[in-house]
Amino acid sequence: MNPIKVIVAEDEPLLLKTLVNQIQQADALFDVVLAAKDGESVLRYMESKQVPDLIITDIHMPILNGIGLIKAVERDYPSVKKIIISGYSEFEYAQQALKLNVIEYLLKPVKIKELENLLSRLKILIESDRSDIISPSILTNRQYSAEEIVKTVEEFIKSNYTRELSLEEMAKQFNINAPHLSKIFLKYAGEPPSKYIISLRLNEAKQLLSLKKELSVKEVGESVGYPDPFYFSRIFKQFTGMTPTEYRSRLS
Repeated sequence: MNPIKVIVAEDEPLLLKTLVNQIQQADALFDVVLAAKDGESVLRYMESKQVPDLIITDIHMPILNGIGLIKAVERDYPSVKKIIISGYSEFEYAQQALKLNVIEYLLKPVKIKELENLLSRLKILIESDRSDIISPSILTNRQYSAEEIVKTVEEFIKSNYTRELSLEEMAKQFNINAPHLSKIFLKYAGEPPSKYIISLRLNEAKQLLSLKKELSVKEVGESVGYPDPFYFSRIFKQFTGMTPTEYRSRLS
């Protein structure tokens, strides 16, 4: 089995070092590729370098805390397994963790035996998820490779991106569990399905803003799947650095 890539996030340097050592001692198959002190560093690493198999994070950290990190990972990389380790046993945190599909919520200090048992369970889960052969009900009964599935999903998105699309809907359409679809899509398309949809919508919006002067910004947004003009303007600026109105003005 290939190494299981792990990211650990903990703002206390000594605790971070201890946790990394515990993971490496528990099972050599688990390879800690990043030891970070805040959630923002984790997301930057994932966007620019690689997506891990597992994230182990504390809750209270600067810049972006553990709950914020888990929310972002669940949204963009749902196939990544998630564990929270915290000194807080409040029900509120545990409840949030469950809603975000966290595998386990451990209290500090973590016992090495407890960690070993948890990693053994995760190894089985991750090995199962790494299978790249799926049989989608939308096509025929033959087996399709992950790359073939991703290409088909891309075509499906291109035909439907102007309406509301969710990962769960697409996964159901192709008879695949949502985390696995997200994982193989990221692997072969180079970005999560959510960002692929945004790219398609914004590229089409740019074309309409440039060529269809008679359309208002609101109408352009509606045409590409953003019926809320405020949200359309916000996401357009987030990805292009300017609002739709500013973009159109620069073309004049």
